[in-house]
Amino acid sequence: MAEAGDGAGAEAEAEQRTAYTQRLRAAVHFTVGCLCEEVGEEKQMEFSKQTIAAISETTFRQCENFAKDLELFAKHGKRTTINVDDVKLLARRSKALQNFIKNKCDELAANNAEQKGKKTGTAGKGKKKSDGHIEPTVTENEDITND
Repeated sequence: MAEAGDGAGAEAEAEQRTAYTQRLRAAVHFTVGCLCEEVGEEKQMEFSKQTIAAISETTFRQCENFAKDLELFAKHGKRTTINVDDVKLLARRSKALQNFIKNKCDELAANNAEQKGKKTGTAGKGKKKSDGHIEPTVTENEDITND
């Protein structure tokens, strides 16, 4: 009798997952439609519904592939958390995406340094050593690295 309950629970979970996936697909489709409309206005062109649907489906599938790859990269590193290095590894085949991610990492590191400096009141100053030399304060998140 416990097996029937387990089957119903698994079935309900599968239905929830399907509903969640459908909502994600709809959100991607809506966003792609908005982007196509925006680009269409700029370039004075129109995108057919079929084209928007194809771009949406391609985008959704690519995101699924990215998610699987990121999980595998973290698993290979014996981690349960995906970090910035995993994302950088994912972007290795696209120079433009790699540059974009590197710039965002640099921007986040600078913002983190600024926020930490505001909290401690040592923005850009570092720690003063007893011999009078200033030692830089490390402020980057451990997942953010500069190459």
